[in-house]
Amino acid sequence: MNAHSAAATGDGPGGARISHGRAWIDQDAGVRIGYTLAEPPPLPEGAAPKTVVLIHGAPQTRHAWRKVLAPLAQAGYRVIAPDYRGAGASTKPRDGYDKWTMAADLHVLVHDHLGVQGPVSVVGHDLGSMLAFGYALRYRDGVVSLTTMEAPLPGTDYYEQRKVAKSAWHFDFHAHPDIAVHLTHGRERWYITRFFDDLTYQPDAITDADVDVYARAFQAPGAMRALCEIYRELDHDARIHRDAIAADGKLPVPVLASGGATQALAVNYQGMCEEIADDVTGHLVEDAGHWVPEENPEGFVRMFLDFDHRARTA
Repeated sequence: MNAHSAAATGDGPGGARISHGRAWIDQDAGVRIGYTLAEPPPLPEGAAPKTVVLIHGAPQTRHAWRKVLAPLAQAGYRVIAPDYRGAGASTKPRDGYDKWTMAADLHVLVHDHLGVQGPVSVVGHDLGSMLAFGYALRYRDGVVSLTTMEAPLPGTDYYEQRKVAKSAWHFDFHAHPDIAVHLTHGRERWYITRFFDDLTYQPDAITDADVDVYARAFQAPGAMRALCEIYRELDHDARIHRDAIAADGKLPVPVLASGGATQALAVNYQGMCEEIADDVTGHLVEDAGHWVPEENPEGFVRMFLDFDHRARTA
């Protein structure tokens, strides 16, 4: 760990070592990224840990992965769960919310700050899937596998169809930051709670204490505007991603198209991912709504470990 960040370390379940820190990504621009690192128990001599990067969605922070960090570490993974630019413990600059730039933040965190060598597995949920997709396109030689969950990916035909649906009203709402920030100011907790209420299948999966964590994050100065800027960039992201595929072809790595099995939209994800890669596996997680790693963490872990093992041994 470099001199720009101090981390508190503790033992997690099963011998996983869990630490937290903040990394300078661009000191001139004042960009720091908060993260959690879960490292596996000591491995057999000669064995090296695999690395997986977990990218949260909205309106959330890296807290969304709290239930899966230790199980993945126990399975031999070095687990990196960042707050992306604009969220949680990360700084909230005025710009830089296209997924190409946000992907560069995470690449610096993983390889320059944390010193990871070799390719990584990338997992995204919700908006995090859009960022994970951008990361895989920009750093395609440094990715083992891509797991996407619960999001239309900018650059696909499905994204163009989904963004204009009535149920996707928040895409347009958030794309007008002045209006959205003004109308949600002082009501952040109420506003984000409606997404949990509407999209959760397991009602006890996200507790009042968890909502407190998320509400505090989005009550922070600049946080709602940063969320809106992420949405405002999505059509720009779509153009960048289409150009990347036109220039370099589809992703060469295995892609997992996933979502909660109780969500009606989940049936669209495999076809969407076949637009961006030839090697696509579809797997819906039972007993889960939109918030997959929180509603059925055991199901998520089983699914990911099986998929990523096949991707790494193919």
